[in-house]
Amino acid sequence: MKESFQAIRGMNDITPPDSFRWARLERELRDWLDAYGYHEVRFPIVESTALFVRSIGTATDIVEKEMYSFVDGLNGEALTLRPEGTASCVRLALQQRLLYEGPRRLWYQGPMFRHERPQKGRYRQFHQCGIEALGFSGPDIDAELILMTARLWQRLGLSEVALQLNSIGSSAARARYRERLKSYFQRYFHDLDEDSQRRVSTNPLRILDSKNPGMAALIASAPQLAEDLDEDSRRHFDGLQDFLSAAGVRYTLNPRLVRGLDYYNATVFEWVTTRLGAQGTVCGGGRYDGLVEQLGGKPTPACGFAMGMERLLALLELVDGWNAEYPVLHAYVMNQNQVAWAVKVAEELRAAGLRTILHAGGGSFKSQFRRADASGARYAIILGDAEWEQQRIALKPLRGQGEQQSLLLEEVVTRIRMDE
Repeated sequence: MKESFQAIRGMNDITPPDSFRWARLERELRDWLDAYGYHEVRFPIVESTALFVRSIGTATDIVEKEMYSFVDGLNGEALTLRPEGTASCVRLALQQRLLYEGPRRLWYQGPMFRHERPQKGRYRQFHQCGIEALGFSGPDIDAELILMTARLWQRLGLSEVALQLNSIGSSAARARYRERLKSYFQRYFHDLDEDSQRRVSTNPLRILDSKNPGMAALIASAPQLAEDLDEDSRRHFDGLQDFLSAAGVRYTLNPRLVRGLDYYNATVFEWVTTRLGAQGTVCGGGRYDGLVEQLGGKPTPACGFAMGMERLLALLELVDGWNAEYPVLHAYVMNQNQVAWAVKVAEELRAAGLRTILHAGGGSFKSQFRRADASGARYAIILGDAEWEQQRIALKPLRGQGEQQSLLLEEVVTRIRMDE
């Protein structure tokens, strides 16, 4: 018995009609980003493991247990399938000297990889659209990123997403807070789950990100970072809130919001929904002012966010008009004994902007009509010996009322376009 191959668990095929929904969302994102002057970049799926260890942090779930890493058999280099895009984008900006010309607004999209337990909205291969603003220091760029996302939700017809905000301050402020947090959780060490016990010493801020309901009360009573927030971060955060209030953007302050990557500082934010169950974060980001320098560049302020494409599409399934049909097929060209003519007619129709399928594989007109009907085409174009002798085309409606007509090619184009 021949072996039957399956896609790897948590790494999914995308087939029609879902592929049309993906393409539609990708077009919407590109148009939206063009309107804000962001330029697309593309970088490899595989990067040096050290890039992610240095940027994301050794005491994070991603680095500790989620990265797909391997040793290159040719040169022994440790490599990793990218688990997120910000580190790669900053690496690209430095390597390609993009920041020599001043601040840059960049975006990217594509697959990311994390070795997680697959569930709805959380996959081992997932797709992100990421936006990075490099070289901007003020709260105005933080506000721009948030206003951008608010406009995107409006554009897509998404209403049930809510904004959560926090500031996690400077590295010095977080160091002070980390010590207070460590002391607090050590007092309740035996009430923590295994992951959190391990993090008490290495990275207690990550405990705040725990989704374990049994620790919710303990986390809610933990010290808050606001008490250690430095003056610059406080002023920056106040400025951001002023911008958002002036723009009419509603938000909730969430003192437990820390994000799951160590490069963040100052502003962090998430757009969340209750419509997707446990995987409620649709978009998240914030400032990472130290990352460019950390990866070998000059001190450079930066801010960005990423959104999960699968989660966006899951939300869009709930929006009227987004469960897209296949693109409307205008014509299905069938023939008997007139293959060369059929090829020419089909090309003429496509040149006129009509989506057209040319029947292939022969068969009777009866069998070809079955194929034409199954294709969803509005019209069947029939080319046989009689049509060839008259140099006219038989046009038969497949959807709705109407009689078969004998027309010239230009008349066929006009008739089909009348239904647009």
